[in-house]
Amino acid sequence: MRAAFPEIDPYDTGMLGVGDGQCLYWETCGTPNGRAAVVLHGGPGSGCTPGARRLFDPAVYQIVLFDQRGAGRSTPRVGVTTDLSANTTDHLLADMERLRRHLGIEQWVVSGTSWGSTLALVYAERFPELVTALVLASVTTTRPSEIRWLYHGVGRFFPAEWERFRLAGGDGGDVDLVAAYHGLLHEHPDTSVRERAARAWCCWEDTVSPLPDGRPNPRYDDAAFRMTFARIVTHYFHHRAWLAEDQLLHDAPRLSGIPGVLVHGDRDVGSPPDTARALADAWPDAELRIVDTGHAGGDAMTDAIVAATERFATIS
Repeated sequence: MRAAFPEIDPYDTGMLGVGDGQCLYWETCGTPNGRAAVVLHGGPGSGCTPGARRLFDPAVYQIVLFDQRGAGRSTPRVGVTTDLSANTTDHLLADMERLRRHLGIEQWVVSGTSWGSTLALVYAERFPELVTALVLASVTTTRPSEIRWLYHGVGRFFPAEWERFRLAGGDGGDVDLVAAYHGLLHEHPDTSVRERAARAWCCWEDTVSPLPDGRPNPRYDDAAFRMTFARIVTHYFHHRAWLAEDQLLHDAPRLSGIPGVLVHGDRDVGSPPDTARALADAWPDAELRIVDTGHAGGDAMTDAIVAATERFATIS
């Protein structure tokens, strides 16, 4: 068993202007001249958390965390009416490159969870020469089929909760709920309607991806977080993350020579292991680890991630 490393504080933080009026919050932890690793948070829209610092040995790694556009401590924070036209997958990739160059990093281990695993894969397939290894958990590729399952198919396991989610989206029939909520959160003129939609969206997220101990996630008690999260997620998922169908699986050969570990929970009902298995089949350099957790992780997932970061600590 490999537990997470002790809590640490950043040795440096900053705000990086990346254009379009956007500034990214970033932090570095561990060893300034250590092996560089960047952590990509989920959501999209969640923001980075202190727990992510603990997945890397601080005596070995220079650990880079940042809040993606509009999320966490990055500015401007996405609110009820914030324009998101300058917040796309390509913008996030460009931001990562600006941050890498700003910090003077040549190559890095790229780690991501949930949506962060999608972003990590897009980055690595576009810039394979910059990635020394990939550590991905709760693996997603944000295909339309995955999005459809998360907001429609998995409802069969939570019929009462899904019915509330469906009705709150204004669905009187078989419509695309992501499109319905996107309309409420981005196009409806009444801010109170947007606020109710954000609450309903986050309630569904908490249903399908609960904390490991089953408690409601306290982050959804914060109205500002709910709005940021719901608006960014629906923006990305309504546009299918600006990715072609099966793009990340089709382009997996570009990862040839990059070692990776895929960690996925066998109790992840919102994102079943099918995607992780398909990626492992398309990427021979990746090792798939199925662990006894749900989407939000737990001890078994933490152990597997830490084992992977220790393994890649000295890779050439």
